[in-house]
This record gives sequence, structure tokens and C-alpha cells, in this order.
Amino acid sequence: MNPVDPVIVGCITTVHGIKGWVKVHSFTDHAENIFQYPPWWLKTADGWREVEFDEYRDTSKGLLAHIVGIDDRDIARKFCQQDIAVEKAQFPELDQGEYYWHQLEGLRVLTCQGDAQLGTVTGLLETGSNDVLEVKGDSDSLDQAERLIPYTEQFVLNVDLDAGVIEVDWDPEF
Repeated sequence: MNPVDPVIVGCITTVHGIKGWVKVHSFTDHAENIFQYPPWWLKTADGWREVEFDEYRDTSKGLLAHIVGIDDRDIARKFCQQDIAVEKAQFPELDQGEYYWHQLEGLRVLTCQGDAQLGTVTGLLETGSNDVLEVKGDSDSLDQAERLIPYTEQFVLNVDLDAGVIEVDWDPEF
């Protein structure tokens, strides 16, 4: 069985202790929210594997989880360095004008000053004060440059998911 519309929400980084616990790096807003989306899906060399956890802890060393049925450090190590995906349908609906990061990735970025194409959103960065769009130019763009555009109302004027476009107030020379 495979997940439907999987979205990467974190990764298992390493083992913790000898009883099968693993360290988890979460990409969710409020890191511990990753535990609100069971089951997890891990992409392995043999395809997708569904895993569930029966305990988790938020510690000073980060998030820890115990995968159901895994009580040995060496077995738990096989899960390390694997992305954690969940099914997109598990995410709650957002208010108008709010978007999940995965919805923005892959959108074309156009300027409001003459509709110059700057490229495609390849990722987002969390900087603390605001998120930042990572935009990479391609063959359909003004140039091949990589740009970092703050994801704020000042610079991001419109997001049109249906058209696959983000309109920004951004000088291509910057």
C-alpha cells in the first residue's frame, strides 16, 4: 500500500538510547505537531513503509519517538536518515489567503513590474522573522539566477494556486 498525495513533514535522523527510540527532525510549524499526523510513511529502497509510533517526547535534545514494535537500537537504525511523509488529506483546512509550504513549491514567480518571470519556487526557508521563497530561474525565466524573496505582504502580492503563479513586487536586478 502507498500513501495518497504524500507530503514530507520531517525526517528520522538517528537513534536514541538502546530501546529503539529515534530522533525526529520536524518541518511542521510547532515541531511537535508532526505527531498529530499518524501514520507516518517512510520511503525505503523497497518502496513506501507505513509506521506508527506509540510514544513520543519533546526533550532538550529534540523530539524523540518510539516506533511501534521496534525495541532494539540496531533495528531502529534502519529507519534513520529517512524522510517522514503523511497524506496531504490529513492537514487541516487553512483560512483564505493562507498556504502550506508544499502548495507554494513549484509555482511560477512573476513580477508586477512588467510580468517578468523570475523562475519557480524550489523551497522555502524559515528565518525567524518571516519565511523566504527560494526562487530558481530556468529556461522560461528572465535569467538563471537564484533569488531569495521574503514571503511578506510587502513583496508577495498575490498567490493563485489554480494558475500556478505567485505575483511579487520584486526588482529582478536585486
